[in-house]
Amino acid sequence: MTTAVINTPIGVLFVLCGVAAGWFLIEQRTQWKLFRFFPPLLWIYATPVVLNNAGVIPSDSPVYAGLSAHVLPAFIVLMLLRVDVPATVRLMGRGVGVMLLGTAGVVVGGGVSYFVVHRWLAPDAWMGFGALAGSWIGGTGNMAAVAEGLGTPPEQFGLAVLADNLVYVAWLPILLGSKALAERFNRWARVPPGRIAQLELGAEALRTTDRAIVMRDYLYLAALAIGGTWLSALCAPLLPELPPVLSTSTWRILLVTTVALGLSATPVRRLPGSTDLATAIIYVFVAGMGARATLAGFGQAPAFLLGAFLWIGIHGAFCLAGAYLLRVDVHSAAIASAANIGGIASAPIVAAYHRPSLVPVSILMALLGYAVGNYAGFLTASLARLAGQ
Repeated sequence: MTTAVINTPIGVLFVLCGVAAGWFLIEQRTQWKLFRFFPPLLWIYATPVVLNNAGVIPSDSPVYAGLSAHVLPAFIVLMLLRVDVPATVRLMGRGVGVMLLGTAGVVVGGGVSYFVVHRWLAPDAWMGFGALAGSWIGGTGNMAAVAEGLGTPPEQFGLAVLADNLVYVAWLPILLGSKALAERFNRWARVPPGRIAQLELGAEALRTTDRAIVMRDYLYLAALAIGGTWLSALCAPLLPELPPVLSTSTWRILLVTTVALGLSATPVRRLPGSTDLATAIIYVFVAGMGARATLAGFGQAPAFLLGAFLWIGIHGAFCLAGAYLLRVDVHSAAIASAANIGGIASAPIVAAYHRPSLVPVSILMALLGYAVGNYAGFLTASLARLAGQ
């Protein structure tokens, strides 16, 4: 057996952190247009794949197990602390309904598209579809959480990362271009007069600035994240397993998600810094997933991508149906879809292009996606598995 060049835990952790930091530094310093289409996330996953297969770092290390057992649950707590479900529902109203129908489109579309393409995929590809559903309902963090809960093979996780980025490149221009159809779309959807003005008034009320983060805030966040992780790890083994989807690992992710949402309903939601800290953590976790992958599984990429493009079409159809049934304007419908498919990184971009005043509510919508992403991701994986039988 070949020994990796770097095989000590601290060395491996340095490589993972260095890869994540390095790609963001390259993006910041170069401003290459390449990153508009292939963001750092893709490279942060791919680089450790190459390093692993080249023998630079090992495919098995205590670091990877530690990231899964301790770092990922802590990330979930930090990610969900800022979710404000009541405010989102109050401000977006029926726009939340469109988003939830878009979420239903992801769940249903996952099962339908997997049924179409599964014959060309590995038997465990339904786990990759579950991971991709986590991203398309919430964001990268949900993709990682669902993948961990399912025990998704690193190769399938890599296909999910690839599909997530390539479909996004095609879908984002559609969401942005829908602005040109605003008048015709709103007539077709029978949007009530004054709806957009009401949205803008509500968005204005959200324009608050977080106070500067101080040292004690990091201690508060660490205590909450570690406490939530410990509680979920303590309770998960006590709950019944229903393999292959509902395992102790799945329960651990669902429990820590529920604990975090409970905390978000308390004053700790106002603690600054949790979102940035969570985002930094998840990029290191994604690098760790890449470090465990081999190149063999990527031969399935064409079929996986075909399924993903079919899947996004089903999501879009659900969003259109929701906009028509609920009489929602094109701006809210586009933001609702972006909050699902692109998460917190994309929803503000779409909002800024459609109506800049709606950027604050777009962030709330994306956070709502974070809240439901883990639950719906596991549901999608279950439907995909059944569709492939």
